[in-house]
Amino acid sequence: MKTEVFNATTQKENGARHAGRIIRDGGLVAFPTETVYGLGANGLDGEAVKKIFEAKGRPVDNPLILHVASKSDARKLWSSVPEKARVLMDTFWPGPLSIVYEKSERVPDEVTAGLPTVAVRMPDHKTALAFLREAEVPVAAPSANASGRPSPTTARHVLDDLDGKVDVILDGGPCRVGLESTVLSLAGTPTILRPGAITREMLEAVIGGVALSKSALSPLSEGETPLSPGMKYKHYAPDAQVLVASGEPREAAQRIRRAYDLETAGGKVCVIFASVQTQAFYGGRRYAIIGDRTMPETFCANLFSKLREFGSKADLIFTEALPHEELGLAYMNRLLRAAGFQTL
Repeated sequence: MKTEVFNATTQKENGARHAGRIIRDGGLVAFPTETVYGLGANGLDGEAVKKIFEAKGRPVDNPLILHVASKSDARKLWSSVPEKARVLMDTFWPGPLSIVYEKSERVPDEVTAGLPTVAVRMPDHKTALAFLREAEVPVAAPSANASGRPSPTTARHVLDDLDGKVDVILDGGPCRVGLESTVLSLAGTPTILRPGAITREMLEAVIGGVALSKSALSPLSEGETPLSPGMKYKHYAPDAQVLVASGEPREAAQRIRRAYDLETAGGKVCVIFASVQTQAFYGGRRYAIIGDRTMPETFCANLFSKLREFGSKADLIFTEALPHEELGLAYMNRLLRAAGFQTL
């Protein structure tokens, strides 16, 4: 298969129209969203959806999210629309929130991994919405990367992983948010299955109490069924080993510095992800600054791209943890899975 790349700025209309036709014909399209790039197929065609799993090497027990161009499209995919879903759609859509509820008969089992529920979202990205309108069907899409790798936040990342395995890539530039959407289940007590840019605090301000899945910061129990993408034990991982240092910034930096010196003495190449606030601790050592602790959105936007960049240059990556609150919760959910929950 030859992969075509369309620039979403200079070839906007032609790219969206062509990509929509590919979807209707049962093909695969990688497209930008505000979160990460998605790998899309016709969400009403089970055979087309199977191609996503084949291209990514993704386990078939990992459910997908359906992407729609309008709220009315979403309503057709659930058996009914609970009042809390209406409120959430009015407040956060388009945006990085996927809502899980009982699926309608239109949704094939290949999308939901046989679960009775389905996640639906409306992305906040002009190119994505133009493409979804041209597709004329809901588009099932996980992140457009090889399974287990850091999620792609540029079209280059998609090409690195899936060149020759996808029909079309719509290049919309770097993704603004950089982490996948929040996944909220309304099938029972409202529960965050995967944290994201729409935080628990933001959700509770709109619909009241929201629970947090215990797997947000810990691995699934043996034999436990993943109810959402991103719940698997090892996910988002670069080629290098990742170790996470928790604690206050100064404490974490000191622990990393000691471990770094021990590892380099043994001949390993090591990279440190550091924040501006602890930069002085890493003088003379190899490091990358990915954000500012006072602005956790900067960490989220840069995490996957830095894991990809430095994971190809190092055997071991040390990282500093963030507090498990608001956007820090989403960041740590991804970082801990990238590290396989290995900590210093």
